[in-house]
Amino acid sequence: MLDHVSITVNELARSAPFYDAVMAALGVPCVWREAQAMGYGARDSGAGYLTIAECPGVVADRRHWCFRAADRAAVRGFHAAGLAAGGRDDGAPGLRPHYHADYYAAFLLDPDGNRVEAVCHDPCSA
Repeated sequence: MLDHVSITVNELARSAPFYDAVMAALGVPCVWREAQAMGYGARDSGAGYLTIAECPGVVADRRHWCFRAADRAAVRGFHAAGLAAGGRDDGAPGLRPHYHADYYAAFLLDPDGNRVEAVCHDPCSA
């Protein structure tokens, strides 16, 4: 449904290591980087595109972005990489059967408090 998304952060230098880590864990490359913004993915890939943009003074207000993971191992990798890169836990990797029986997800807060999630819907993944 979504083609692309932009997440605003107060300081790109502080948030870049977090997004580099979690996107790498999901297999999504950083494809460009400037002083106040950076982008992940490929605009013509059909998989979506993410921009992280510096916007001093922005306040996280329970905004939420969810990224698809190839398998449950990628969800766990996303969570571990985010914690190691300055993110905060907002829901450990695990099943969320209240969404559906195979909804396997993890939740993090980025350095600004934006809520990000990785999910795998595949019942057969490890």
